[in-house]
Amino acid sequence: MTKSSLLTNLLDNFKPDPDDRPVVALRVAVDQNDSEQPIHQHRKGQLVLALYGGVTCDVPGVRWMVPPQHAVWIPGEVPHSNRATANAHIYFLFIEPGAANLPDHCCTLAINPLVRELIQHLAQAPDYPREGPTARLAAVLLEQLPMAPIQQLHFPVPQHPKIRLITDALEQNSADRTTAAQWASRLAMSERSLARLVQRETGLPLGRWRQQLRLLVALRQLAEGATVQQVAGNLGYDSVTAFITMFKKALGTPPARYFAGLRQNDTGAPAS
Repeated sequence: MTKSSLLTNLLDNFKPDPDDRPVVALRVAVDQNDSEQPIHQHRKGQLVLALYGGVTCDVPGVRWMVPPQHAVWIPGEVPHSNRATANAHIYFLFIEPGAANLPDHCCTLAINPLVRELIQHLAQAPDYPREGPTARLAAVLLEQLPMAPIQQLHFPVPQHPKIRLITDALEQNSADRTTAAQWASRLAMSERSLARLVQRETGLPLGRWRQQLRLLVALRQLAEGATVQQVAGNLGYDSVTAFITMFKKALGTPPARYFAGLRQNDTGAPAS
């Protein structure tokens, strides 16, 4: 099975939209390689939970990163694609429109142990009766989800051709340190015009926008098991301290402590 077909084949055999229950769940374990699911959409909203490893979700104009113990919420009818890291253990939760008071836009949610256990339980009973203990737990889950804190783990990916050139270069080489002046020269525009363009298209200053991409790359690599030292080098930081400072400024805690905190919410090794 190819990298691109694993998630696709699993979901081709799992049809959530015809199911009129308020919420259904699916567990997916990705072995050995990254796995991708091309752009698609559902009538139901979708919550993508990363229990181990990480997931990147793309929606029009934005890329969302889902580190361990987090989930991305994708409202119904929103086109999106998913990419899971090697050896990721993820859960797809499909929610009937209006069944939970969730945002009408995509966002990353921090998932607490109670919500995580409810999702895992639901995935073990995909055909649960509409009345009974599991249906009551599903109702509790739908009440708890809207309380999950929203995390700012996204990266604007506008389609403007000049910004796409910068995005593609940074994605191919996250250690790229081309300055704003150098980019402006390459794109045949002034540095001030470039700054205004990026601000208008992304809602962020150029430096902040580039840093947000590096943060998402860092989260993905750390979720895959890379060390802090390796990630700092991959991103082109002059020192590990400089990388840790960036990470702490963005997420409020150093990377080692951030992932240690996620592991504290862990209940043990993933089931096979």
